Amino acid sequence: MDEHHLWATILADLELQVSEVVFRTLISQTSLESLDDGKAVISCNNPMLINIIEKRYHDLIKTTLRNYTKKDVSLVFNARKNKHLNHIDGPLFTMKLPDNFSPPSTGLKLNRDYNFENFAVSSSNQMAYAAATAVVNNLGHAYNPLVLYGGVGVGKTHLMQAVGHAVGQKNIKTKILYCTGEEFTNEIIEAISTKTTVTFKKKYRLVDLLLIDDVQFIAGKYSIQEEFFHTFNAVYQAKKQIIITSDKPPEEINKLEDRLRSRFECGLTIDIGNPDFELRTAIVLIKAKQKGYELSMESAKTIAANIENTRKLEGTLTRVISESQTKNLPVNNDLIKNILGKTLKKIPPSKKVLPEEILKAVAGFYNLKISQLKGDKRDKVYSFPRQILYYLLRTEAGVNLKDIGEFLGGRDHTTILHGIRKISNLLSTDNNLRGDVMGIKNELFV
Repeated sequence: MDEHHLWATILADLELQVSEVVFRTLISQTSLESLDDGKAVISCNNPMLINIIEKRYHDLIKTTLRNYTKKDVSLVFNARKNKHLNHIDGPLFTMKLPDNFSPPSTGLKLNRDYNFENFAVSSSNQMAYAAATAVVNNLGHAYNPLVLYGGVGVGKTHLMQAVGHAVGQKNIKTKILYCTGEEFTNEIIEAISTKTTVTFKKKYRLVDLLLIDDVQFIAGKYSIQEEFFHTFNAVYQAKKQIIITSDKPPEEINKLEDRLRSRFECGLTIDIGNPDFELRTAIVLIKAKQKGYELSMESAKTIAANIENTRKLEGTLTRVISESQTKNLPVNNDLIKNILGKTLKKIPPSKKVLPEEILKAVAGFYNLKISQLKGDKRDKVYSFPRQILYYLLRTEAGVNLKDIGEFLGGRDHTTILHGIRKISNLLSTDNNLRGDVMGIKNELFV
């Protein structure tokens, strides 16, 4: 395989391992300039991009490259013009905010820590993250309104404000307003009492990005909902962006007027679930870094295994770091146990599933012979389970595209990539397929 085809294969594999936004904005802009003497030179025509790629995705790229070359090569990231690279569209979400940056906002100042760089992505919030970044790319048109709902501490406010930061950084003249439902209510009441409703309306209606947190607070308040309805219409009809968060989906918010509920539902509504163990671990590591403390992965996992409430995670972490620094103690299980005051739960084991086990499970689930799954017949009764097999081999066993092809008798990696993409897309809309995949996973992980 020559260098051009090798890199095309690696890019196809990397596309399955990162979010669409990360791949399109960063990874897809790279090319393999050379590969010899145990060194791979990776190029990009933007110095800022190549620095971020090197910082964040060095290990991922190196591992993927090793999977295909079967060699442990060192990586060199080089910023230079390359005729094969495409122009970069859209903003750079992971760009570091300057010290003096403050998003132009006519409301409350956004929390500096609530940006995309500090947002940990997992299966529970991946769709919300993708939608939020899409909004930054196409303000007022991608998903409008964008409604994010979920329980306490799942990251609704963080993601909403991350959009504010990214939009403000993209264009400093953008008019951004963030407030909570309670603050919106209080400002209306004050405007009425001080006869400044005209000023209030200009403030809320002449914006490019309106961020309303905890909108459920206005439910049951007739005059407040009346004003919010007109505010919503004015911003929406001007094709400006609206993002709303709540603790429930619009249809379950008690005493919310039907006309408001229908407005909320005309865009995209996404549930952000409670973070799983992996996401909680990532949150602990990010929070520790924000506090200037390098926490070990083992300690982060121990805290995440014992604390499920995300708000309590940060409080526990603060106590751990404080106790460690004050008493000059190492951060270990004894210290964490002392602070938590209970018997520690064990870190959940990550079961390694083998390709042969997945092959057997898929064949058994669909009442097929292994030879039929590995065969070339294109009837849907064989081809669709075969595509599910591709998907599970990649996502559950971490097998790269080339090795999947070899495992199944020499299939081309483009065929496998097509199958994986097809299943990935269908999983978001096809309940029957989700049930099948879950059933196979249950067989694998019992």
